[in-house]
Amino acid sequence: MRLRSSAALVAVVLTAASLAACSAKNDSATDAGGSASTGSASTGSASSASAASCAPADLHLYSPGKLTVATDSPAYAPWFKKDDPSNGQGFESAVAYAVAKQLGFSADQVTWTKQAFNTSYTPGAKKFDFDINQISITPERAKVATFSDGYYTADQAVITLDKNKDKASSLAGLKSLKLGAETATTSLTAIRDDVQPSSQPLVFDTDDQAKQALLHGQIDGLVTDLPSADYISSEIKGSTVAGRFSNSEPEEFGLLFAKGNPLVTCVDQALATLKSNGTLDQLQQQWLANMESVPVLK
Repeated sequence: MRLRSSAALVAVVLTAASLAACSAKNDSATDAGGSASTGSASTGSASSASAASCAPADLHLYSPGKLTVATDSPAYAPWFKKDDPSNGQGFESAVAYAVAKQLGFSADQVTWTKQAFNTSYTPGAKKFDFDINQISITPERAKVATFSDGYYTADQAVITLDKNKDKASSLAGLKSLKLGAETATTSLTAIRDDVQPSSQPLVFDTDDQAKQALLHGQIDGLVTDLPSADYISSEIKGSTVAGRFSNSEPEEFGLLFAKGNPLVTCVDQALATLKSNGTLDQLQQQWLANMESVPVLK
């Protein structure tokens, strides 16, 4: 999901309170990716804006004449390149510009703003039109924010150093390993529901911190979405993507809006066009590795 080679390892906070908080968030993520939740997240705003025009001049925008898009900082590969969302490189940057084009915006009419992942789906007004940042659509998040239809479906996967490769090749073997994941993510849900490890997972503010913990032996395995796992493994010598989870429902990433933002109706139309004309598939092939060979954990 996110990584950076130069970030210092931040002390891991593994208190009962933090674990309880994560569990609370992830309780709601168990059904992540369910199409029903996606639909319900969008339907409320869609109904109120179904008759609205999708011409740029008629769109409900944060800043008139511009499409304001948010993502986290740093912006990690393979979703973005060179920590610069505005360069159009990386899967999510490319998707954002493709949506903007469908809505009638030129590239220079797209403005990027920073929004921390963990605060993107908190209740309240937003300082952007939509956020694109590997945000899984979950029923709990959809209570306080509106999601577009999904633009990518991702499995969760585990990265481990080669010395733990054999143990990490099965769900039974993973139980005895110390696992970690980014806080408030569906990766934690996968650990809890699919692995049910013998010890509590360590929780990190970012995938980069988790990556450093893996490098320094604080955890035996890091769980994140499959494309991020593949990229992280390519940066850690002597590591491997041991497998992906199949028990959890596949997660859908959606564009996140302020609750009830009618713009989602036009964005869903744009995404439908990008899906039907093959653009989303083409961008996926261009920016995300083919990971069909990663074994399913059993």
